[in-house]
Amino acid sequence: MKLQERINAFAQLGTFITSELNNPKANEKIQISIANAQQKNQWFTPSSIAFALKSIANSLTKTELSNWTVQYENELAKEHKPKKIGVIMAGNIPLVGFHDALCVLMSGNHLKAKLSKDDAVLLPYLFNELVRIEPSFIEQIEFVERLENPDAVIATGSNNSARYFDYYFGKYPHIIRKNRNSAAIITGDENEKDILKLGEDVFTYFGLGCRNVSKLYVPFGYDFGMFFRVLESFSEVMNHNKYMNNYDYNHAVYLLNLEPFVTNNFLILREHNQLATPASVINYEYYSNISELSSKIKIIENELQCLAVAGKPWDSIGIRTITFGTTQTPSLTEYADNVDTMKFLLSL
Repeated sequence: MKLQERINAFAQLGTFITSELNNPKANEKIQISIANAQQKNQWFTPSSIAFALKSIANSLTKTELSNWTVQYENELAKEHKPKKIGVIMAGNIPLVGFHDALCVLMSGNHLKAKLSKDDAVLLPYLFNELVRIEPSFIEQIEFVERLENPDAVIATGSNNSARYFDYYFGKYPHIIRKNRNSAAIITGDENEKDILKLGEDVFTYFGLGCRNVSKLYVPFGYDFGMFFRVLESFSEVMNHNKYMNNYDYNHAVYLLNLEPFVTNNFLILREHNQLATPASVINYEYYSNISELSSKIKIIENELQCLAVAGKPWDSIGIRTITFGTTQTPSLTEYADNVDTMKFLLSL
């Protein structure tokens, strides 16, 4: 397949996803897939799955795909023997491994996907449709239980699983990802609309993604009154048993440990310098000026997936920032851990 044929096929897949979401009763397959995915993983609600599918569909247009691949067009135009790329996927949020799979197929390589048991339904559903659109892809896609003799590996997991991946696959060219989390900067000048957008970054996927905001940097003296008032818009998370089980557990632990915190009965806010938090908990840390803030963020830069701010992205921190409300809708050029996956694949 030539590059343009791959672009056309994925663009048609994007159109298919949009059509399925807009007309779910016209084809029951999407409803069955969503129900099956939720049965395997109760964190995968219909709304969160639909959000993931919509985000993917928005990036799968001819314009977006062409603008993304044009920077690699010289390498993509070269004839090369396809490599077998093992992709070990996480299962913390729906279709979290889609971008890696897209990179493998768009680069002309063969995908050997090891799915997480927590997200084993949705990608096969999408790629069955992709093969229907472009039958040539059937030779490039394989879902495996065991990854054997790949030419290269892309693996995503925790810090613990990264050690396992490195032990078994370190001898191959690889990208091995560890734990990352995201943070947001509050200045005190935000309005309610800004905080509502920040709430999306906090609560989408119940905060389980590496791009979910788990840490806030706030100026000394900041009043969280408006913050909590606006976040009442997300109180529907109280209807989710697994989320509220996390909330109740963490609430009890902090009470028993006499650890100070504030809560609105579904979100716990505690002052702590740690970046990672369990579901239902957000840490915050004070800063007095931009210079101090920059120093604090530099310390955790290698643990940070993205950094969100209100309004236009900043250039005064020394680290790339994105706007509130966009952490869960990355563009095709926003690579996990800031490692260019396409460049890696094309260098093999």
